[in-house]
Amino acid sequence: MPEWRSSTWGEEVTLEYGRALRDYSEVGGAVRVFGTNGPIGWTDTPLAQGPGVILGRKGAYRGVHYSPDPFFVIDTAYYVVPKTELDMRWLYYAIIHHQLGQIDDGSPIPSTTRAAVYPREIDVPLPDEQRAIARVLGALDDKIEQNRRTARALERLARAIFQAWFVDFEPVKAKAEGTTAFPSMSQPVFDALPTRFVESAIGPVPEGWEVKPLAEIATFLNGLALQKYPPRADGEDLRVIKIAELRKGSAENADLANSDVPAEYVIDDGDLLFSWSGTLEAEFWFGGKGALNQHLFKVTSSQFPSWFCLRWIREHLPWFRTIAASKATTMGHIKRGHLEEAQVVVPPAAVTREADKTLGRLHDLNAQLMIESRRLAATRDYLLPKLLSGDVRVARSRGEGVDRE
Repeated sequence: MPEWRSSTWGEEVTLEYGRALRDYSEVGGAVRVFGTNGPIGWTDTPLAQGPGVILGRKGAYRGVHYSPDPFFVIDTAYYVVPKTELDMRWLYYAIIHHQLGQIDDGSPIPSTTRAAVYPREIDVPLPDEQRAIARVLGALDDKIEQNRRTARALERLARAIFQAWFVDFEPVKAKAEGTTAFPSMSQPVFDALPTRFVESAIGPVPEGWEVKPLAEIATFLNGLALQKYPPRADGEDLRVIKIAELRKGSAENADLANSDVPAEYVIDDGDLLFSWSGTLEAEFWFGGKGALNQHLFKVTSSQFPSWFCLRWIREHLPWFRTIAASKATTMGHIKRGHLEEAQVVVPPAAVTREADKTLGRLHDLNAQLMIESRRLAATRDYLLPKLLSGDVRVARSRGEGVDRE
């Protein structure tokens, strides 16, 4: 690679300390605040102008993050300042490639220090090739981020529709008030709605609608106490899906399970998982095939769409989390009895089928986005080490192809 210069990190960048910040908001502000693991809130005054790169300094996990906009960094992380002509997004990918966030100085609290980073060697391409590399990898990350934003919008819409139909009973209230139609509901289904409410164990519900325990609308299969195993020679391994994997939505670097996991404990894209201990989360899984570990329920139903089960679990999450928080253990949890106590409203099948025309479609769109994002991430992860090492060269002018040395 004759055009790439041999250098060290200390010759190319400085790692600047973040600053202590007490009064940042978790809700809103003009400037994103970063900590050692990524975004943690908002403030109004930036510490650095974007684009910029943030590198975690202390903690078991020290992430690398890119900010296109002005940002603030607290004192558990660095922000990176170039000393030479460097494209900031290329620099972000270079730090990932060189695993600077995984350097450990051996102190009781895992830390990345300047003294450990600066002497390390790095090969630096010319600025135009840096920008070309950043364009290729950045385009993939930008599409992943666009998919995430779209998925969040779909989630807000789905939550609002479910709330309106099944919690606030807006179609029934509208009919009771003399309205002759309701948006997104077909006329025959609207005409069949009741106009009266009756008392139930959870308060007034539409006449003819049932109230059932959460445990009756779905089956909650608890996972297995899976052990870590070495990789199989044939590559037919299953990743163990634990609470941590559910929270990050990925099985990357997860433990490998025994290959003899019973079929009912194998999970795949689109399965509904519910962690009944720890922080308690309910999410559709889109991290590929894996094995269900203990502390997770695989939630299935032969009567109701999966979105219906998810929405009712999430309606009860605040109560479940309060129960878990009251446990005198390191990992609070709920029991199956709490699934019996949690009550849900079950409308006539025609209403659920009608809602499925919209909510089912939103769920399908979200699934497509999540699976596409995983494939894009796999492509990025495949290309990143090849581009950053120079094994694959990207043409320096826009629109040209990729060269292989």
